[in-house]
Amino acid sequence: MLDELDRQLVHALQVDGRAPFSRIAEVLGVSDQTVARRYRRLRSEGTVRVIGNLDTWRIGAVSWYLRLQCTPDAAQPIADALARRPDTAWVRLASGGTEISCVTRSRSKADTDALLLDKLHRTPRIVGISAHALIHMFYGGNESFLAKAGVLRDDQIAALTPPWRTDPPGEVPELGAGDRALMAVLSRDGRAGLPELAGATGWSETTVRRRLTELRRCRALFFDVDVPGPAMGLAVEAMMWLSVAPHGMVEAAETLAGHAEVPFVAATTGSTNIVASLVCKDVAALYEYLTSKVAAIPAIHHIETNPIVRTLKREGALLP
Repeated sequence: MLDELDRQLVHALQVDGRAPFSRIAEVLGVSDQTVARRYRRLRSEGTVRVIGNLDTWRIGAVSWYLRLQCTPDAAQPIADALARRPDTAWVRLASGGTEISCVTRSRSKADTDALLLDKLHRTPRIVGISAHALIHMFYGGNESFLAKAGVLRDDQIAALTPPWRTDPPGEVPELGAGDRALMAVLSRDGRAGLPELAGATGWSETTVRRRLTELRRCRALFFDVDVPGPAMGLAVEAMMWLSVAPHGMVEAAETLAGHAEVPFVAATTGSTNIVASLVCKDVAALYEYLTSKVAAIPAIHHIETNPIVRTLKREGALLP
């Protein structure tokens, strides 16, 4: 469990994942050494990871949410294989361990077809596949549920927010081999130093610094803080697949996005048209959420709730 200072540090990193420890310390009213020591401990324990991500929509990529039904003996090895792929995120076992859910991202139709129409259909012991294109995100990506916890005051958030954040996003530059090398490092450690990033890309440190600023200004690159739910006192995770009347879909999704329990909600293609993840303190809190907040949304016709059994990969690198 994170204590109050840990939560403040995590929220500060969510505001600016690459903020100097000296600036975070000044805002939190503690020493630089305290912030650095706390971060090193949380990172070494695997409790907190700062991850660099590319915004799927900004760079013109396509995201799919996959649901794979497997025989019980096959789910774990297939999920492991999916987690090792660089184009997957949020690889999880659900429905008693017989369903794999994951997000895939591809830059072209050929990449999508290679996975959906070739590799998965040829994988033995997968007995069912459903693929849902994510067509609009209402909450998630560079918006974190950590911000809903209200740990930092508004003035502290303003002091940590990069000045360019209020500017309109610029045009996304073309991404090349150096950018892919840059992201390979940042997806493992969003706070990797300039020397390490320069070594990976073959660029000078000045070029790396300039490229990071450019990608962040145009909103192609953002930094997320990955914290397991139990560290925040949230022991139950689940996915919700909702069928919503078309005229009420936007209102329903925006309502879900405003709930403190929902880290992610998006519109999808398929038999259901909204997918959302949720985190709760315990099973009783899950029941309370479903029967009060979700039940109060009138446009929802049907809801399927799948508890998450195990998470093999969130954003970035494989989890231990």
